Amino acid sequence: MRTSLFVFLFVLLNSCAQPQKQTSKTAILITNATVIDVNKGTVIEKQQIVVDSGKIKKITNTIKNPEEYTTSINAEGKYIIPGLAEMHAHIPRPPVSKERIKEVLFLYLSNGITTIRGMLGHTSHLELKQHAVSKKIISPRIFTSSPSLNGNSVKTKEEAIAKITAYQKEGYDFLKIHPGITKDVFDQIVKTAHEIGIPFSGHVPVDVGIKHAMESKYASIDHIDGFLEGLVPESENVNPKDNGFFGYNFTQLADTTKIDGLVQLAFDNNVWIVPTQSLFERWFAPISADELLKDPEMVYMPASTLENWKQRKNRYTEENPNFNTKQWQQFISIRRILLKKLHDSGHKVLLGSDAPQLFNVPGFSIHHEIDGMIKTGLTPLDILQSATIRPAVFLNKEDTFGQIKEGLDADLVVLDTNPLENIQALKQVSGVMVRGIWISKKTIDQKLKKIAQNALNN
Repeated sequence: MRTSLFVFLFVLLNSCAQPQKQTSKTAILITNATVIDVNKGTVIEKQQIVVDSGKIKKITNTIKNPEEYTTSINAEGKYIIPGLAEMHAHIPRPPVSKERIKEVLFLYLSNGITTIRGMLGHTSHLELKQHAVSKKIISPRIFTSSPSLNGNSVKTKEEAIAKITAYQKEGYDFLKIHPGITKDVFDQIVKTAHEIGIPFSGHVPVDVGIKHAMESKYASIDHIDGFLEGLVPESENVNPKDNGFFGYNFTQLADTTKIDGLVQLAFDNNVWIVPTQSLFERWFAPISADELLKDPEMVYMPASTLENWKQRKNRYTEENPNFNTKQWQQFISIRRILLKKLHDSGHKVLLGSDAPQLFNVPGFSIHHEIDGMIKTGLTPLDILQSATIRPAVFLNKEDTFGQIKEGLDADLVVLDTNPLENIQALKQVSGVMVRGIWISKKTIDQKLKKIAQNALNN
């Protein structure tokens, strides 16, 4: 009895002597948030989120000693979603200044984009990628393609083997395929890429064709490239090189009964789709350059860039004798049908707007892309998933980002309203967190003002 009492007193005294676990001085507490579950499409109210060391440490209904947190963010009445991914982005490269490159990266962040897939790689992007990881710069997470593989950069099988092997060793995440590659060289690219384990994405060269491209197992086909050409019956005996802008010249020859077959082929070969629909509903569309230049986000682009965009658009539409509104309407209709069916067949559509491309300002362009996806028939949840959880699946990073979940990187966006009810809520950003770094609405506005001022001088 005496021994038992002694043991009890020793344990009691020892436990009292242990210091209470203190709240980390670097921890951030987000209080009373409504969290959007992008997997289920539901909302979870009054959640307390603890972030530390760049990670989501805890999500709970209640939190002990909230006053101990040095940094606390009140999210009462706000909605929190995972950081968005722009899956067809472009990053400037030298001779563009380092300051301007940082501004472009911030334009993405200001719209809640915490991951970008750069689609025209450069050696400088490998360094940027590492600087983003180490937080040497405040930037979205970067995945970068190799430099362009096209009909001019890779003309022989030997070149294909040498370049692809080098790109894989240098640390590029995937290969970028552009037009002009001959079928035999393309097949060597595919063979080597599969052997050394580097995926490839992008355009479908005319000499390759959509069916062979999908059977070659692209990771993603961007712009829905090659699909419209694939709808033209062989009996039409067309010259594939006469296809025009993404098949526009073949619009009236397209047999839409062939759509289901192409969609099935994409599903069978696990090919993902990045539609960049905004290119075709803005740049290559019956809307004037002057009208597009009225968009408020144009203030963030240098005047020289805007003038270049205007001239290029006019060449493609207003000065192009082959462009007419009726044919464009048919062209867009076919693309929308393709996009909706490609989505419905396997939910393998990824948000990507191709920025900075003509009249697509980095970050802001996703909202134009979303408008096009809504017109296609996709729901707000479909679109949210295409920008969060599905990019994580595509990139094999489900254990890193894509959801508001304990253990994942603290990439999140605070919104004023519920995006499940109205996807336009994505324009109402109250703050962004990128791997634990908090960027308030005030900071976003101040930085955007400075970027606009700098653009006036360039």
